[in-house]
Amino acid sequence: FTSALCLPWVQENNVTLVNEFFLLGFQVNQNLRLFLFSLLLIVFNGTICGNLLIITLVSTSRNLHTPMYFFISQLSISDILLPIEIVPNLLHILLNKGATITFFNCMAQLYFFCSTEGSEFLLLTVMSYDRYVAICKPLHYISIMTGATCVKLVVTFWLLCYSFSFTYIIIILGLQFCGPNIIDHFFCDLVPLQDLACSDTFPIKLSINLLSIIFMVFPSIIIVICYVKIVSAILKISSNISRQKAFSTCSSHLTVVSIFYFTIFMVYNLPPKGQSLEINKALSLLYTVFTPLMNPIIYSFRNKDIKKAGQEMLKKCL
Repeated sequence: FTSALCLPWVQENNVTLVNEFFLLGFQVNQNLRLFLFSLLLIVFNGTICGNLLIITLVSTSRNLHTPMYFFISQLSISDILLPIEIVPNLLHILLNKGATITFFNCMAQLYFFCSTEGSEFLLLTVMSYDRYVAICKPLHYISIMTGATCVKLVVTFWLLCYSFSFTYIIIILGLQFCGPNIIDHFFCDLVPLQDLACSDTFPIKLSINLLSIIFMVFPSIIIVICYVKIVSAILKISSNISRQKAFSTCSSHLTVVSIFYFTIFMVYNLPPKGQSLEINKALSLLYTVFTPLMNPIIYSFRNKDIKKAGQEMLKKCL
């Protein structure tokens, strides 16, 4: 048994089962690999520091103790967890022109990836609803978006994401991987694993469709409905100054939503034949590595309250 664990496959009931996978990563020349390694290391450190700064400012500044900034801080937590799951292993892959990952670690990476991505979908959705209530029902905002309600929503979302992801992993564990163990990607993603399975993949395809409906379709519909009502309400405002102020409160969130949904849609909804594997990996790099860095930048540069809180913290530190 001990010697079998050292092999990329094990023999079980006359069927060769894969025990580990080999992640190819980006198959480029050495100079480009070193450039990518340096760039990703800088982006990773910037992502962690930027999102930690957002969390710290929201936690310590009284002016930021509102539902909107509470949700932004939760989004920052998600934006910290996702790169931590992906980037360290990706850096190792770049340095070694690929790397092996055990079956257990691959499942663990996929589990946390699905959980954090699902939480981001739901957080962006509730943030859209928060903006809808603030602009369309300002007199009822305090009574609707109470502190207790916000906490309950966030806890429910995290539990829902981790529960559904666990169920999904259980279904994947029911598959048999007895063929090639090479994954042409930089992390254990849904589609590459499904392609490597040598047993019936109908249950996994069904679960993917179910997860897509829960975490992509329904949230997308809610976001679109909220912003249609927000735009119609803003256009009814007679004052140009008030109209611009209302638009500015939504612009940051709408920018984040657009970037996130665009990259996810390009990777998982376009036909595989319409894009190469390298393009697919590059797009995956956008939403797993670069989008978590963009979120704190967008909210910092386009938000006066966060700027002010940051300046006050800097003065205290000095």
